[in-house]
Amino acid sequence: MSSTTPATAETRKDSSELSWLMRVLVIIEKAGNKLPHPFWLFLSLAVIVMILSAIFASTGLNAVNPATDEKVTVTNLFSTESLREIVAGATNNFVTFPPLGLVLIVLIGVAVAEQSGLIPAMLRGTIAGASPKWITFIVALAGTASSIASDASYMIMIPLGGLAFKAVGRNPLLGCLVAYAATSGGYSAAPMVNSLDTILGGLSTSAAQIIDADYSVSPVANFYFNFISMFVVAAAVTLVTELVLSKRADQIELDEESDDDPDNFDVKMALDSKEKRGIIIAVVAIVICAAVLFALAWPAGSFLRDDAGGFGPESGLMAGIAAIIGFGFFIVGIVYGYATGSIKHTADIPEMMGKGLLPFVPVIVLFFAASQFLALFKMSNLGEIMAIKGAEVFGALNTGPFVILLGGWLLVALGALFLTSGSGLWTLMAPVLVPMFMLLSISPETTQALYRIGDSTTNIISPMSPYFVVVLGFIQRYKKDAGIGTVLSFTIPLSFAMFILWGLLFFIWWATGIPWGPGAATHYQMG
Repeated sequence: MSSTTPATAETRKDSSELSWLMRVLVIIEKAGNKLPHPFWLFLSLAVIVMILSAIFASTGLNAVNPATDEKVTVTNLFSTESLREIVAGATNNFVTFPPLGLVLIVLIGVAVAEQSGLIPAMLRGTIAGASPKWITFIVALAGTASSIASDASYMIMIPLGGLAFKAVGRNPLLGCLVAYAATSGGYSAAPMVNSLDTILGGLSTSAAQIIDADYSVSPVANFYFNFISMFVVAAAVTLVTELVLSKRADQIELDEESDDDPDNFDVKMALDSKEKRGIIIAVVAIVICAAVLFALAWPAGSFLRDDAGGFGPESGLMAGIAAIIGFGFFIVGIVYGYATGSIKHTADIPEMMGKGLLPFVPVIVLFFAASQFLALFKMSNLGEIMAIKGAEVFGALNTGPFVILLGGWLLVALGALFLTSGSGLWTLMAPVLVPMFMLLSISPETTQALYRIGDSTTNIISPMSPYFVVVLGFIQRYKKDAGIGTVLSFTIPLSFAMFILWGLLFFIWWATGIPWGPGAATHYQMG
């Protein structure tokens, strides 16, 4: 027996009836899906990087890293030393691939919460009586706010987005992509300070001190802007989804589901008394877990703090956030399972964990190819040189602040297509952009806020982002033949909308002179 999917063959429209925009998205999807399977695509890109490294190494291409004043040259990946390193490092590239550990450790916990029935029940209870169109904004807002969980937010929000859309009878594939776009595109828009704020603030401080040795950029430098941005990003995602992408999603016929699909639950069934009691007990468990975490983190010498006594990226809390979240789901899922009877024996728990991980085996296979490509790209130094050269060309421009900011915005967005690590790209660009903008009376906090927009919004359309592979794996749970083109046909409009609306907010904010955060002015006064 199979359940009815949100999109059926009868709902698909002939291409002649589609608007020009729908036809463009169909073309993007068809063209993108003609690319090889992502596994072969990433391996092919790895070979291309090797060939380009040999070509550019022979030409002597180089650049000076402004952060270290060291010359960066292209590494020939066909040299004996490089080939030896490539072969020796293949295993390490895979096992140290950042999303791999996050996927496994978070999903082990999420699997228990999902298989026990907690996640479906909470979603049904949360969205009961709500208009399906509100689900888009709810998922998008939750995605932008989820960056407090660092990279683990992808592992949580993408599957929950699919479940939330499915629960109200909408296409779950669209829900996964909305959650991905909001989480990745709005990564810098958050309701509270997180590890990224600390990292960017430190890099901006170092860059600003090239001009002003006493200047400091605090972790809360963009707090006001980030908080408002959260709602702007969610609104942009909602607007494009409801006006454009929902129509596109209706044209996609999903695969039929089997009865043992973990997402297969009756979305119209109201919560019964046993489920309501289970949710109440689960919520109590969440509160207790949060209280225990708070108590452990409170002492000045807590293992959850860093050496300075704070909660920076090196602290036990932030470095272990994925394990903490996964363990939280694990405990709460067990509590709910025993309360409702979905877990009767301890042996049920590991069985749920294994069953919940099965759909993600294809994703792990993709991770192997993606990890090798990204490792070779980094090893070649091609990405670093491209970012430095672009910044040098931009620095040679001699024009007014508005045009400079506009150019910086576009430069960062372009760089983020190649270097998807937010801190990595800022490490390269901050020493050039921050001092140069200060000489034009633009504060470092302004430059940092601009960087957040350009970096976040184009990540979702870059196959070089490891989480691009993650969302592809999730949507293939609903449509096995979905490919890179499917993802791009949805994320390109979302990226464009966030880029424009978020950018508009930035320039209005800058023009009015509203502080970006506590004590963070938009303009810088020399001397």
